[in-house]
Amino acid sequence: MLDIQNRTAAGSTARGWSAVCAVALGIFALMTSELLPVGLLTPVAAELAVSEGTAGLMVTTPGLVAAVAAPVLTIVAGRLDRKVMLAGLIGLMALANLACAVAPAFAVVLAARLTVGVSVGGFWAIAGGLAPRLVPERHVGRATAVIFGGVSTASVIGVPAGTLAGQAGGWRLGFALVGLLGLVALGFLLLLVPALPATRTVSFAQVPGVWRTPAVRAGIALTFLLITGHFAAYTYLRPIAHEIAGIRPDVIGLLLLGYGVAGVAGNFVAGGQVARRTRGTLLVIGAALTAVTGLLAVAGAGPATGTAAVVAWGLAYGGVSVSLQTWMLKAAPAAAEAATSLFVAAFNLSIALGALLGGLAVDGYGTAAALWLAAALLLPSTLVVLVTRPDPATRPRAGRRLEPNLREE
Repeated sequence: MLDIQNRTAAGSTARGWSAVCAVALGIFALMTSELLPVGLLTPVAAELAVSEGTAGLMVTTPGLVAAVAAPVLTIVAGRLDRKVMLAGLIGLMALANLACAVAPAFAVVLAARLTVGVSVGGFWAIAGGLAPRLVPERHVGRATAVIFGGVSTASVIGVPAGTLAGQAGGWRLGFALVGLLGLVALGFLLLLVPALPATRTVSFAQVPGVWRTPAVRAGIALTFLLITGHFAAYTYLRPIAHEIAGIRPDVIGLLLLGYGVAGVAGNFVAGGQVARRTRGTLLVIGAALTAVTGLLAVAGAGPATGTAAVVAWGLAYGGVSVSLQTWMLKAAPAAAEAATSLFVAAFNLSIALGALLGGLAVDGYGTAAALWLAAALLLPSTLVVLVTRPDPATRPRAGRRLEPNLREE
């Protein structure tokens, strides 16, 4: 009897992890879709006859929409089965990317990108709280890391892969492949994720209540500074690599792939440290991103130095998502869904704002201006980390020891 029970529990755990991986694939597809224009900016701008700064609206538009969609869809979802909602959102994203692949004008691309923003904001906000419903309690932390790993992996693998596809077959192929990836993710969601009827709802009143927590506000400030600063420059990484670092256009796809490999490594390194050293991990990330963008802005670089700088950039940014999410969960452990909706809104709004500000800087002052802007935004993140902490209630008083699992910096 005991053996049967053990096999049943093992089977249930395996099914839960399969569902976690399906959700992570969905987030990976969605975030790859949101960030794909970073690697395709120049050819899209050239074919559709817009400036590179205007083409940056392909990143700005879904980011702005996702920032609104995250809290709104979390609230209006009500009692709708979460599996149904996730499937609908990922299907919508797939159709939007296929529309981009055949768009005859830039206005059509922007309209499709708006739809991508709805999908990204709603999916990410809902998926963030699913781990406790899919795996046993002892695996929740790891499952959450896997789900949110789709965010950082999209930046470090999805975008470089889409860029290489775009270089090989044109930018329309890149969008088409991401649309097909969305359909694959939809299939896995329908196959592997169980029914997820709503167990609780988030009200409009809860969100401002969470915002009143000082540690939550600090986490949002960090998100704004790190993500806005990063995307002010990263959105224009292709022209930065070519014009400032002197890297040939035909190898930029490989450069982004190197950035991606470094980012995966950074995600694992940060993930292994951030639970116990949240502030220290974010301090290192903020300082490293500031140093890389500042160095490129001040000194420029040759191809070799520029390549090394971009790889270091990827290594540092790879740990951003998991570190910020950990901060927010520590800041509001009793209101994780509401805190996650705020975090997703801030994250996506910052993507949009970074791309917009970077575009204005590039169009008005040249490519190097995006790097100066990035460094100016990234540097204050280190100050925020130094003067705040994610879990102020656990700050030890004199003579009081922290519990081992909370011991941090």
